[in-house]
Amino acid sequence: MNILQLSAAVVQVQSLRYTPAGIPAVNLVLEHESEVVEMETPRQVKVQLKAVAFGAQAEILSRQGLDSVCEFHGFMANGRNGKGVVFHIQDFSKI
Repeated sequence: MNILQLSAAVVQVQSLRYTPAGIPAVNLVLEHESEVVEMETPRQVKVQLKAVAFGAQAEILSRQGLDSVCEFHGFMANGRNGKGVVFHIQDFSKI
């Protein structure tokens, strides 16, 4: 199963663009910071993650202010040309 749910801040939003099929798309960088317990020991976690959204979600996210904190839902996939991993946002709500 490939499902990701992540609360994160929007730290970078590129300009809204359109795919060759005319679908709105936006690339973002998200940042998550929290404390988790691993092997009974608290651990600080901080990660930046490349993300992309399409359609209505892209149009809304392209207008989000930086540092907006949201809960994102989607899936992970390889980036273009197989370089890195990208979080494909399918839904989100502001926290």
